[in-house]
Amino acid sequence: MSWKGFQKSVTRAPQQFRQRFNVGENTKDAVYVDAERRFAELEKETKRLHDESQKYFDAINGMLNHQKEFSKAIAEIYKPISGRMSDPDSYIAEGNPEGIRACEEYEEIIKELQTSLQPELEMIETRVIRPADELLEIIKVIQKTATKRDHKQLDYDRHRASLKKIQDKKEKTLKDEKALYKAENDVEQSTQEFDYYNNLLKDDLPKLFRLEREFIGPLFQSFYYMQLNVFYTLHEKMQSIDVGYFDLQADVEAAFEKKRGDAQERTEALAIVHFKATGGRKPGQKFTPSSKLSLDSKSSGPTRRSTMDSTENPPPPYSANALSPTTSSSALDASGAGVGRANSTGGAWGMAAKAKGAAPPPPKPKPSRLSGAPAAETVTALYDYEAQAEGDLSFTAGDTIEIIERSSNENEWWTGRVGMKSGQFPGNYVKLGS
Repeated sequence: MSWKGFQKSVTRAPQQFRQRFNVGENTKDAVYVDAERRFAELEKETKRLHDESQKYFDAINGMLNHQKEFSKAIAEIYKPISGRMSDPDSYIAEGNPEGIRACEEYEEIIKELQTSLQPELEMIETRVIRPADELLEIIKVIQKTATKRDHKQLDYDRHRASLKKIQDKKEKTLKDEKALYKAENDVEQSTQEFDYYNNLLKDDLPKLFRLEREFIGPLFQSFYYMQLNVFYTLHEKMQSIDVGYFDLQADVEAAFEKKRGDAQERTEALAIVHFKATGGRKPGQKFTPSSKLSLDSKSSGPTRRSTMDSTENPPPPYSANALSPTTSSSALDASGAGVGRANSTGGAWGMAAKAKGAAPPPPKPKPSRLSGAPAAETVTALYDYEAQAEGDLSFTAGDTIEIIERSSNENEWWTGRVGMKSGQFPGNYVKLGS
């Protein structure tokens, strides 16, 4: 906006405020108001016509491109996997050469279809989208004229209000007489300018509406026939597909079932699809450092910090001849150790509960504290423990752990610190005293 335009905006602001809130006298032309409403609808619907035509154009092209990409993806899946590290039968060349060849033929058909449809899609571009663009440009020019008309109306009402204010004075001074003369000239000039733009739009907008109807009629008819040509071409090309891989004579569902065979049943029989992670310990279940893995356990969802049942067996006591709980079938059977973190970590509990082959050396005595404050309570780790969840404290058998918080039940989770790290750990992995 130029400096002159900014000054005019500031000058018109009070009258614009009065017009918005219907204060004072505001010029209203019912014919123009109705034409303005119809013009706004024309602009909105023309923009919509342009956008929807463009979307249709992009959708047809996109559909064909997606068909090609789909065929490429299927061909990649059909390729043999022999010779790859994950293939146990790498010496056998397996694959689906017929399917790969069908994918290549199908892709060529889609490319030919795109070539056939190109003229029809270009007609949508030239006969619908481009004319809508041109109409939008005309609408922009008319909008500028309508904006000028609104500004001239503001000036017209503003000058009339100023003239009326001076005329209403009972006693006029010489200065008032000069202001009256100027106000009368301003009203006369603003009246001419406002009438010009107001009458221009009232006369020409109805003509534009008639032309718009004449424009839309053949446009819609052209779009209809172009759309029919697109679908006829699609139908003809797809029906003429002659790829031996496809059985076009059979029922769709029957052909699908024939191609699939018993693949679904064999897939569902694979052990890997039956794996279920059973989550953490149940409420009331005791922590047990076992690593038995149950694939079909029906355990409910995990409870992260739960109190453990004291009726189940604790981890084996530390001794030189202690066996790892992963090899003790009696401990597994008695404790239900397949539940909990073992299932979600693939045997990490067994590694965490592994007993050491020799007794750990006694920890070095700590110097007595110089202050009168009581010494922090410590415990000694009986087993290695590796954190299984965020917030756990890892340690090695023989480590001295400073207790931050604990209960009187060793079958619960305690909180402690080793060095600069702190976290929770199972109470039956440690013994009181250091």
